[in-house]
Amino acid sequence: MPDDDLSPEGGGPDPADAPALSGIDAAKEALARARAASSTAPDRRATGSTSSRRPRRPRGQDPDPRSGPGPDARDPQLLGPSIDRIMRERGWEQPTAVGGLTGRWAEIVGADVAEHVRPETFEPAADGRGLLLVLRADSTTWAYSMRQLLPNLRTRLDAELGPGTIRDISVLGPAAPSWKHGKLHVKGRGPRDTYG
Repeated sequence: MPDDDLSPEGGGPDPADAPALSGIDAAKEALARARAASSTAPDRRATGSTSSRRPRRPRGQDPDPRSGPGPDARDPQLLGPSIDRIMRERGWEQPTAVGGLTGRWAEIVGADVAEHVRPETFEPAADGRGLLLVLRADSTTWAYSMRQLLPNLRTRLDAELGPGTIRDISVLGPAAPSWKHGKLHVKGRGPRDTYG
């Protein structure tokens, strides 16, 4: 008996000698081979193998990394709340509020006052709570007027920056020029307030 139609293993005809199938016949043949291979494979359910499923995580570990249909912390976030959260976490709320105060000073106190009185420094208060705001007036008259307006200014600043952000406000008059020249000088009354 000739061995031409048997494979070297003796398991049937050699696939290289078979006529080439095309189209639907090739698809049917591939399906039949896949069915035969799956019928000879061990049943995963019977052996307890769950390799096609995701392994279960013990309790306390991260949940499934895939996002579901509901809102999730991994979903894209709006810019405004994200910036607010970052500012709160890093402690930038107070410096940002102070920067907004200097930028909107004319809007907060009015154009007339802003023309003559400017915020000079913001320093932490002695007790560590809030800030000390130092204002500089361009004349003693404006410094006096501003001191009379401090209760109204405090109310406005609390509304703008939040209660307790500005702990105390100090109003200074104009900075007088120095009349000292050279190493030696004579003590005396010095210059008077004639600058406003």
